[in-house]
Amino acid sequence: MGPSFSMIISAVFFSYIAYSLWVMVEIFYPKPCEGPPKSCLTSYLIVRPKPTFGLRLYTSTRYLAPSEQDLTLVWDYHNFSLTEPTNDVVNVTLPLKTRRNGTLYGHIFFFLRGRDPFFDKHTVHTQVSLTSYSLPESKVVNLLTDKTPNASVELNQKPVSHWRSKITINVVQEDLSLNRNAIPGELYRYIKFSPEGFYLPIVFIDELSNRLSDLQIINTTTRTLSLKVNYAPISIGKLRLWTSMMDSMKAMKTLGFKEKDVDELKGIFTDTNLVLLLLTFAVSTLHLLFDFLAFKNDINFWRGKKSMEGLSSRGVVWRCVSTMIIFLFLLDQESSLLVLIPAGIGAFIEFGKVSDKEKQTNEFDSEAMKYLSYVLYPLCICGAIYSLIYIQYKSWYSWFINSLVNGVYLFGFLFMLPQLFVNYKLKSVAHLPWRAFMYKAFNTFIDDVFAFIITMPTAHRLACFRDDVVFLIYLYQRWLYPVDKTRVNEYGMSYEEDKVKTDSKKKKKDE
Repeated sequence: MGPSFSMIISAVFFSYIAYSLWVMVEIFYPKPCEGPPKSCLTSYLIVRPKPTFGLRLYTSTRYLAPSEQDLTLVWDYHNFSLTEPTNDVVNVTLPLKTRRNGTLYGHIFFFLRGRDPFFDKHTVHTQVSLTSYSLPESKVVNLLTDKTPNASVELNQKPVSHWRSKITINVVQEDLSLNRNAIPGELYRYIKFSPEGFYLPIVFIDELSNRLSDLQIINTTTRTLSLKVNYAPISIGKLRLWTSMMDSMKAMKTLGFKEKDVDELKGIFTDTNLVLLLLTFAVSTLHLLFDFLAFKNDINFWRGKKSMEGLSSRGVVWRCVSTMIIFLFLLDQESSLLVLIPAGIGAFIEFGKVSDKEKQTNEFDSEAMKYLSYVLYPLCICGAIYSLIYIQYKSWYSWFINSLVNGVYLFGFLFMLPQLFVNYKLKSVAHLPWRAFMYKAFNTFIDDVFAFIITMPTAHRLACFRDDVVFLIYLYQRWLYPVDKTRVNEYGMSYEEDKVKTDSKKKKKDE
C-alpha cells in the first residue's frame, strides 16, 4: 500500500520547514570573503586608529539631496557609541506645507566626528518619511446618547497626513568582509563606499517598528508634535531578515492586502524576540498543516456518517451558527484575508453538517440544553445591554454583531458541554470524529501560543483557553469509556464490519 495523501502533504510541509530553517541559517551567518584582497569588500570599521562617529536627524519638506539651508536640526547624538542603544524624545515644529496635508521627511546623517557632514565623503545620508497618508479611524459613538455616524460620510473619507511618532535608526556593528561578486541582495542597496575603497557602516531605518497605533492625525492647527528617536546596533543577519520582510509586506499591498493586515504582521516581528519569532514561524506552518488535515478528515467523517447517533445535534447546529457569526464579525472588523479564508471554509463545512437527528441522542441532548439555557440566555442578554450602555460602536450593526460574537466567544463552551453529557449517558466516545478532532485539538494548543504573540480581542484570547478545558475532558472520557468495536468510527465504518469485508475479499481471491 502506497503512502496516503495526508502523509504526502505532511512530508511536503516538513520539507518546507527544513528548507526554511536552512535559509534562515544562511541569512544570519553569511560566509566572509575568503578570496584574494581585490575580490573582497572590507568594512571601514577596521580602520586604525578606530574612527569615532556622530549621528544627526534633520527634517525637511524635500526628499532628494537638500542643501543645509533646507534642513532643520531636531536631534544630535553627541556622545554616540556604535554598540550602545539609546532613545530620546524631541519636539518637531511642523511647516505650514505639512500641516496642509503635506509630507515631512527625516534626513539621517552618519558621519565622522569633527568633520562637516555635508561635504565629507565619509558621510552616510539616508531619508525616511516622518508622515504617512492613511484613512482616519472610523468614529465610534454611544448609540443611545450620541448621533450614529453617517455611513455615506465614512465611505467618502480620503487619506490624510498622519504623524509617525516614532523612528528607529540602526547601524550595523559588524566588520564582515564581503565578496565583491556575491554581495547579498538585501545589503547591496545600503552599501556606500569611502574614497579609500572601504564600504561605510550600513545605516538602516527600521520601518517594521512603525505601527498604525503610533500614527497621529495632523491638523492645520497642529504646530508641534513629539517624536521618539530610537537608536540600536543591528547584526547583518537581522538586517537581511528585516529587509526581506519589508519587501514582502510591500508585495502584499500590491496583492490587495490592507494596511491593517500588514500592520498585524508587523506586530509579530517587532513585538517578539527572535527565538520566539522562529518558534512562531514553525508553529504557523504546523497550524496550516493541521487546519488542512482537520478540514479533510472532517469532510470524510460527515460524508460517511449515516445518522446522528451519539452526536449532539444542537451542538452541530450551534457550531454552524457560531462559525457564521464569527465570520461576519471578522468581516465587520476588516480582518486579514489569512484569517477570513479559514473562517469562511469552516463556516461552509459546519453548514453542511446540519441534518436529521437520532431520537435517543436527541433526548439526552435536550436534557443537557435545558439546564444550560438557564445560564446562557440571561448572560447573553445582560452582556448585550451592558455593552450598549457603556461601550461605543460604529453603528447598530456593529453593536449587534459584536454582541453575537461575544456570546459565541465567552459562552460558546456551554454548547460544547451537551456532547460531554451525551458521551456520559451513552458511556462511549466511539461516535466522535477522533481523527479530525485530534487535528483540531493540536491547533487549539497552537492557538494558545498565538494568544500571547498576536494582537487579538480579549474575548478571542479567552476562547483559546476555553477549548483546552473541553479537550482535556474529552480525553478523560476517551480513557474512561472503552471503545466498542461494533460502533461505527469517524468514517461510518466499524472494526467488525471492516474485518468481515476484508475476510470476504480474501475468500474471493482464494476461489
